[in-house]
Amino acid sequence: GNIFTQQPSYFSDLDETLPTILQVFNNILHKCGLQCEGASAEPQKLEEKVSVTAGNMPLQELKDIVLYLCDTCTTLWAFLDVFPLACQTFQKHEFCYRLAAFYELAIPELESAIKKRHYEDNSVFADLWRRISHSRKKMTEVFHILVNQVCLQPILE
Repeated sequence: GNIFTQQPSYFSDLDETLPTILQVFNNILHKCGLQCEGASAEPQKLEEKVSVTAGNMPLQELKDIVLYLCDTCTTLWAFLDVFPLACQTFQKHEFCYRLAAFYELAIPELESAIKKRHYEDNSVFADLWRRISHSRKKMTEVFHILVNQVCLQPILE
């Protein structure tokens, strides 16, 4: 068995944690100067019009964002892979829609920023590219697990 079967109240803990997980995606978009339609309830202050983009931010910041994204996607995938029952809770928060919207906005932007940058050291480019590709793969796999659990499994049962 797993910890959720022993402790059903963990489902409500997970339910309360999901907005925080979704906020990770919003934070990344915000740092890249991107806005997710309808995903952010907080209005932007006028003087806060961000001129920082993934393409012109300092290299260290781009590295941090890609690392953060990679860690987040890998952790989400690992969690849902070992515990697919959590998918219902994720879907209550429109996770598939939010993940797809994030992917569409952030991934092309980050990939382009990684490709266009000039690197002193080519291993930095290779590492960033490997991590963004891994993030992309894990997001796709998370989406696949969610669709499989929430949409396909109920039909098959």
